Amino acid sequence: MPENSSCSSAGSCTKSSCEGCPSHNGGPQSFLVEQNKFSNIKHVIGVVSGKGGVGKSFVTSSLAVNMAKKGYKVGILDADITGPSIPKMFGAHDQILGDENGLMHPYETKEGIKLISVNLLMDNEEDPVIWRGPVIAGVVKQFWNETAWGDIDYLFVDMPPGTGDVPLTVFQSLPVDGIVIVTSPQELVNMIVKKAYNMAEAMHITVLGVVENFSYLKCPDCGKEIKLFGESHIDEIAKELSVPVLGKLPLDTSYAAIADKGDFYSIENDHPRKSNRKYLSAFKYFVMKAGIYPPGAVYMPVFMFELICNYSTT
Repeated sequence: MPENSSCSSAGSCTKSSCEGCPSHNGGPQSFLVEQNKFSNIKHVIGVVSGKGGVGKSFVTSSLAVNMAKKGYKVGILDADITGPSIPKMFGAHDQILGDENGLMHPYETKEGIKLISVNLLMDNEEDPVIWRGPVIAGVVKQFWNETAWGDIDYLFVDMPPGTGDVPLTVFQSLPVDGIVIVTSPQELVNMIVKKAYNMAEAMHITVLGVVENFSYLKCPDCGKEIKLFGESHIDEIAKELSVPVLGKLPLDTSYAAIADKGDFYSIENDHPRKSNRKYLSAFKYFVMKAGIYPPGAVYMPVFMFELICNYSTT
């Protein structure tokens, strides 16, 4: 960019293209916050939604559990500061403490999944968090760089719904490899998914795909699939945005009961596995677009694996 020119639109910038830009006013060239020396996080995956109540934390936890069961070192950063649910799903109630270095140590489940959440800092986990946006955004950054995470292959960030301060902070401050958008089969899905997609695109964040939760309810007596929230429109929306539908998950009340007991790790997929070319193609797309490879492997072992294959309905 010529020395006497300036950006006509922030939307035309990328993290690298702003170097030397006169509109930058000599400020920092990146908002990325570095890890501390006690953390070695290899990949960061955000889980987002355009609205609340679509099961985003369920999908986040499912991804984390499945990766842990595959032998990877996994962590969950609960960035839903005012509505945290991750600790309860894993039965985590003990307060986390700081050390002599001024760093927090994440709660570690007996299965080895590391968690950080504001609920693990509260004297009473039922107390509300009544903080303004800048404070909340600051806490999210502290969860990233003031926590001694140790070695983590995949850190999943459970974000609050919408496109506010926290998603903005995460996208700017953390080295996010990509995001998974969670939605439900409602008429609002068009607007909901596009809001999340457009924010990610504006922030130059890769959208790995879309997961539709509450896709159907299977009758326990006859096995008929009931479209409780109406017909799905996710395939057409995903096609329009050129992103894959990574999975369609059923509404299963038994999972909610297990999560309420704090035993989420014990959830097993009892839906039949289906070898489906459509989803294998989605897997390949996911791998190529994300460019995320686990340590020692030459390809990405579909980290949506069981979650998608076992729950697929087509």
